[in-house]
Amino acid sequence: MPSSSPRTVEEIFKDYSARRSAVIRALTYDVDEFYSLCDPEKENLCLYGHPDESWEVTLPAEEVPPELPEPALGINFARDGMNRKDWLSLIAVHSDSWLLSVAFYFGARLNRNERKRLFSLTNDLPTIFEVVTGRKPVKDKPSGDSGSKSRNSKRSIDGQARTNSKVHDVSYLEDEDEHSETLCGSCGGNYSANEFWIGCDICERWYHGKCVKVTPAKAEYIQQYKCPSCSTKKSK
Repeated sequence: MPSSSPRTVEEIFKDYSARRSAVIRALTYDVDEFYSLCDPEKENLCLYGHPDESWEVTLPAEEVPPELPEPALGINFARDGMNRKDWLSLIAVHSDSWLLSVAFYFGARLNRNERKRLFSLTNDLPTIFEVVTGRKPVKDKPSGDSGSKSRNSKRSIDGQARTNSKVHDVSYLEDEDEHSETLCGSCGGNYSANEFWIGCDICERWYHGKCVKVTPAKAEYIQQYKCPSCSTKKSK
């Protein structure tokens, strides 16, 4: 393992996050370019995510054994024989496995508690498969309560957090634990009590305020919030 390799939990997670962002970009925003590079006529190709958040489709490393665990080999061969979405989903699953193998390769010298913390950090992020397919975890709703009461309560608490965080420290910790598996309907990020969130009263999905351009002050004047998706739907 090279001396420049990440060694602490924080360094390894930073490396993991950068590689993950690169792969997600390849399979979403840059998907047309990625698709064209995966020519079935070429040799075995791999999708790499790099620590500088760049991605690359290229041949596998020549060293045996390789310096790092290698991503899935030959992703280009199945391109034209599968439905495009299914093909991308399959690459996403393999990429999730590769990212974890790289992270725990770097974490070989971590102790038990550090490995547990590393997994917890990586597990707090949506998987590449979830991002690419748009799937959500089973526990997607913030709480068992339905209707606008739950949503308005969370919205008002988050709004107060910016001005009087000390008074609500305990409630915020409880709120964060309760909603820890909620994902933003826009960016896919996890819920955090340190950020302002707002729930759509129509589809019941949750969003970072910054992702939908709603501030705590603005939310105070919203009686019924409609997310961008629901706002564009025509009324029947």
